[in-house]
Amino acid sequence: MKNHIFFGTILVGLIFSSLNVMAQNIDKMQWFNQPKKWSVENQQLKMFVTPHSDYWRSTHYGFTVDDGPFYYETLGGEFEVKVKITGQYKTRFDQMGLMLRIDEKTWIKTGVEFVNDKINISAVVTNEKSDWSIIELPTKPTSIWLKAVRIVDAVELFYSFDDKRYIMMRLAYFPDNKPVMVGMTAASPDGEGFDAVFENFDIVHLPDSRRLKWLKNNK
Repeated sequence: MKNHIFFGTILVGLIFSSLNVMAQNIDKMQWFNQPKKWSVENQQLKMFVTPHSDYWRSTHYGFTVDDGPFYYETLGGEFEVKVKITGQYKTRFDQMGLMLRIDEKTWIKTGVEFVNDKINISAVVTNEKSDWSIIELPTKPTSIWLKAVRIVDAVELFYSFDDKRYIMMRLAYFPDNKPVMVGMTAASPDGEGFDAVFENFDIVHLPDSRRLKWLKNNK
């Protein structure tokens, strides 16, 4: 009986140790363009977004900027990343959401962008030059959930109002077999900044789809 209890205790300890290793710990992430005011507490990132900051490369506007706050970790391979965002948007182009970034010329940002007093679901995909996709919402939800899925050489972008039903907004090319910085970003191009809150940030590793196909064909 003592042996059963002993081994049971070890098993429970191993399970909890595994859970701790696997848990998403946003305390250990890094800053690119760290804002002056920010905090991480109970797996929640809060920041006051840096005034007059943005990410954009050339297209239409003729300028390149790369100075928005970005809190990230670096990953390889295929994955799914999710986050819940809540912002006190004030000024045209105030924005926050997810970012996937290989370098200054290759990145994707997706989330909310505040334009003409409307909440918009937005995506900017940059390969040398930026483009912009936007969906105007008929209401102003307090919070929105975002999801990005990186598979082979593409990223699928989704949004949700309840973390249950996700709506796909875009499929974009994104180079594969390169490490990518993944995390939470915000910007206030025209404004003096705003309060932004990120919750439930989570990354799930996905098995490499090419390898799975190879294994299936070579049993």
